Amino acid sequence: MSLRLLPYAIADGATNMAADETLVRIASTERIASLRFYGWTTATVSLGYFQPASVRLADARLAALPFVRRPSGGATLVHHHELTYCLALPAGAPWQTGESWMPRMHRVITAALAELGLAGQVAPVMANPIKHGDILCFQQHTSGDLLSAGQKIVGSAQRKYHQALMQHGSLLLAQSEHTPSLPGLQELCGITLTPEQVAAAIAKELQRATAWTLQTAEWTEAERATIGELAAEKYGSTAWNERR
Repeated sequence: MSLRLLPYAIADGATNMAADETLVRIASTERIASLRFYGWTTATVSLGYFQPASVRLADARLAALPFVRRPSGGATLVHHHELTYCLALPAGAPWQTGESWMPRMHRVITAALAELGLAGQVAPVMANPIKHGDILCFQQHTSGDLLSAGQKIVGSAQRKYHQALMQHGSLLLAQSEHTPSLPGLQELCGITLTPEQVAAAIAKELQRATAWTLQTAEWTEAERATIGELAAEKYGSTAWNERR
C-alpha cells in the first residue's frame, strides 16, 4: 500500500488547518492516504473546536498572538518551536483496522525519537489523566500522550470526515517564550533537533511499522485551490474562529 508523503512546509494558522482538512477530504472522496509535516510562520494559538475564543484572553501572552480554531477537539495549543504532523487515512482496510491510530502513531514517534538518541527518555502516559492547568493542552496529560521527564512533549487529536480519519498532533522541540511553563526536548533532554530531522525519522519508522510505501509527492493544483478557499472562507474568518 502507498502513503503519500507531502514536503515539510511552514504556513500561517489558517492555511495549516485548511491543508489538514483538505487531506481528510481527499482521503474520503479519492481514498488517498497522506502524511504531512509542517511548521508555523509565527507563534500561533490554536483553539480546540469546542473552546470559547475568549479562553485565550486569560493569559496576556496568548492574547497577543494570532489564533485559529482547529477542526479537532482538545485544549489550547501554542505552535512555535515544534513539529506538527497530519495523517489522513481513508475509511476501512487497510488504513483503519483494529487499534486506534492515536497510540499507533505515538509508538511510531517514540521509536523515531529513540533512533535520534532519546531511547528510554520518552514514554506514554499510563496513569489517570492529570491537569496542571485549565487552558493549555500540554498542561493536561491524558492516556496515550507522550511524556519526557514527566513533561508532555507530544499530543494529538482526531477528526472524522465521512469515516475518513484525520489525526494531527504536535511535538515540542524547544520551549517557547509564550509558554514558559512548557519545556521541550531541548530543555528536558539536552538535545537540539530540527523539524526536518524528526519528520524524516518519523516517516522512516512509520514505513517500517506498517510496511506501507511512502511516496514523496507535491500538492495538486486542485488541492492548492481548495486549501486557499478554506483558508480564506473558513479558517481565516471571524465567523469560524470566534464561533464560540
